[in-house]
Amino acid sequence: MTSPQGRERRRFQRIPMDQVVSFAELGQSEQLGRAVDLSKGGIRFRVLACEIGLGDRLNLTFIVLGQSVSVVGVVSWATEIDPLTLEVGLEFEEIDARSQALLDAFAEADTASSGAAIGAWGAG
Repeated sequence: MTSPQGRERRRFQRIPMDQVVSFAELGQSEQLGRAVDLSKGGIRFRVLACEIGLGDRLNLTFIVLGQSVSVVGVVSWATEIDPLTLEVGLEFEEIDARSQALLDAFAEADTASSGAAIGAWGAG
């Protein structure tokens, strides 16, 4: 993923983050994961002892600039890190205008400050 070709494929810059996220398959109970990074179009997070497959649709909630953001996304990739840990890439499909504005503002703040805004994610 660090190859020049990989960076060229990305539509949005990834911003590192480290916070707890809640997620659930549509209609199922919530589970917890740990966010790795975020972009305007998706999020990468890790989960323990969960089965998540390509194409699964998930509700996901996390904090941006001190405010809760809820999205619906589709799993675009999933990689086993070890026998219990799965790393998941979720592409946002449904996001309300307020949440998208928060993501846009955070991405702009991160770009302007070269990462100094990372603390603005909120407690994780």
